[in-house]
This record gives sequence, structure tokens and C-alpha cells, in this order.
Amino acid sequence: MQIAIGLLGVFAIAAFGFMADLPASQPAVIEQVDIERYMGTWYAVASIPTTFERDCARGTTAEYELLENGQVQVTNTCYREDGTPFQAVGRAWVPSPDEPGKLKVSFVSLFGKWFFPGDYWILELEPNYSYAVVGHPKLRYGWILSRTPTLPEATLQEIFGRLEEAGYSRSQFRRIDPQEPAVT
Repeated sequence: MQIAIGLLGVFAIAAFGFMADLPASQPAVIEQVDIERYMGTWYAVASIPTTFERDCARGTTAEYELLENGQVQVTNTCYREDGTPFQAVGRAWVPSPDEPGKLKVSFVSLFGKWFFPGDYWILELEPNYSYAVVGHPKLRYGWILSRTPTLPEATLQEIFGRLEEAGYSRSQFRRIDPQEPAVT
């Protein structure tokens, strides 16, 4: 009986810790996305760096390619401070057709299966697909993506304002130098 009560206490503490980690509300996600139009190259203009991005100094891009099975090949590339490129290749998919703006992305593959997917929620998408804002339900990650290496400062400030309204802090985001290093 004491073991059962002890285990119940552990689960209650774990659940409380999980709930305390959740934001008061989750960010709103776009309701429609034309996945074919979303494909191609996106430049990261600003982000809350993931583990992959912490060593990135500049020139961060994401290349999305629609595969025959409906999944998306994701190729993230950036350049370290010393100019060497770093690349991570993964898969993305839409778990529910009813929520096309909520994708899962994994960069861990074993025997053709993709493990430990993370949330990739499209929070904003300019109607002409010139920029996108991507986030995470717990506000842990975020990206401001553009089809061009930069965005006008006024547009960027408006996006930051909307991100703050969604619960993010502007200070979480790091601007990304769009320049690739010069080839020597």
C-alpha cells in the first residue's frame, strides 16, 4: 500500500511539473497550408536556437522537399563561426489532416523509422508564402522564416509584436546573420 501511495505521489509530482511547464495558452496555428507551396528554401531570419542551431553563426536555411509518401524531407544547413557548414537531415509529416499547420519533425532515424519527433507549428504564413512564423506549443522554440535572406525591419518588428502576444518573449529570439561565409 505504501509503495502504491509513493508511486501515486511521484506521478502527481511529475504531472504537476509537466503542467507547470505549459504556457497559460498555446499559440494559435494556421488553419490552412498548401504543402506544395511551402516546399523550397526558407532562410531563418531569427530563432530561439535549438541544440542543432547553437553552433550556427550565419547563413541558416531550411530546404523542404515533398516526398512521394507525403512526408517532407527537411535539410537544415548553417555555417559555424569558422565558416564550416553544418547540416541536419530529417523528416516532417502532418499527423492529422484536420490540423495541417501542426507538423511533427524528427532528425533521428533508425532502420527507416523516425524517432523522437518534435512539434513544428506554423503560427503565421504570409498569404503569398513570402514569410512564415513557426513555433512550439510550449514556446520552447521559434523561427521567423523568409523566402529571402532578410525581412524589412518593420515587418520583423510586427512579427515580434505578434509573437509576444502569443506568449513568447522577444528576448528569446536571436537574429541570424544571413550571409554565408566567403569561400577562400
